[in-house]
Amino acid sequence: MEPVSRRAAMLGAAGVAGAALVGCSTKAPAQTQTSSGASTPTESASASPTATVDTTPRWPLTGKVLKNADDAKRIAVAVKVPDNQGEHPQMGLDKADIVYVELDGYPAAVGQSGTRLVPIFHTQYADAVNPVRSIRPVDIPMLSPITAIIGNTGAYPWVLDYAKEFAEYIVWNKSYMATKGTGSYSILANRVRTLNGVTYYDRAVACHPKELAAQTKKFADGPQQMYFPWAASDDEVSTAVSGEDASFISVPWKKGNTYPMSYTWSEKQGRYLRSMPWGKHVLADGTRVSCDNVLVIKAKQVFGKIYASGKIKTSGPYHMEPIHKIINEQGTFYYAQGGKYVKGTWTKGEVNEVFQFTLDDGSPLKMAPGQTFVELPNTTSKITIKG
Repeated sequence: MEPVSRRAAMLGAAGVAGAALVGCSTKAPAQTQTSSGASTPTESASASPTATVDTTPRWPLTGKVLKNADDAKRIAVAVKVPDNQGEHPQMGLDKADIVYVELDGYPAAVGQSGTRLVPIFHTQYADAVNPVRSIRPVDIPMLSPITAIIGNTGAYPWVLDYAKEFAEYIVWNKSYMATKGTGSYSILANRVRTLNGVTYYDRAVACHPKELAAQTKKFADGPQQMYFPWAASDDEVSTAVSGEDASFISVPWKKGNTYPMSYTWSEKQGRYLRSMPWGKHVLADGTRVSCDNVLVIKAKQVFGKIYASGKIKTSGPYHMEPIHKIINEQGTFYYAQGGKYVKGTWTKGEVNEVFQFTLDDGSPLKMAPGQTFVELPNTTSKITIKG
């Protein structure tokens, strides 16, 4: 691979179409990407690509136009947020560039828990993100291409050891306990709870991304590459070229295709409105959670211990730790935007490499700039899309 500077990645240097760079976090080849069509779920469509080159400076995690390159020179901050019903309402998600949805902590068949979120902030930092919980193994390959700092309350010792192996790409050790007195975290008194005489703070910890970002000097220039393949213009967005209607999307997370996260297209707002299995997804301040893009990445789920080498041990005391297999893997994805969707195949290489997306007709995915929710359901999950 040819080296590419952080500045070139940020500004969309000549030859980087759609301002999208692929490959390693520290090195990435410049590639020209083309306008293309997209297929239906069952049939392939022919495409006649037209080469375009986008030299527009863009924010790397939203694809939006970047007016001042210096604005992007700050670290991306990810925060681990619990997502079970008793842990709602949450704070700060509406300010995130990307929000990942992953397994919480048990196999879906057990039914003891559901999902956990990973909002990632770069174009703006939320004042406070709440609640805050622990790191999961999949956070390492998700966040390494972004070179982020992770707001968290810790993790199992082996998960922290795993994260430490990739300290070149992420800052994982600035947890609540490790940064006391810095203002990076606080306790929300109204969320402290007492049960059987025991005081619990699991729902009360809040992370303050701006203050957390100041706890490290690493990655001060921000993400070194475009995280998703952004379109250079509205006309190039894959869903605009040949997407099918998608007014409603359901992503089940538990056994028997139950416990669905859903997205309903709002023509009035021009965004997808998100719902939890029990109703509308609403934040503590009353804000309805919504997004511009919905990206569903189906990945095999296993439970065990993952090593830096990629080997997974599924026996012993680690059998309840969820692992989404996205390192050197591939699978099916769905992308929805503007009330339309397309489908294709995703691939991902090493820990610090970005996802690659190819539509069913063989052309590259082109995403619309904006906020993206990424769901990571199991390969067996039945995704329902209604026009």
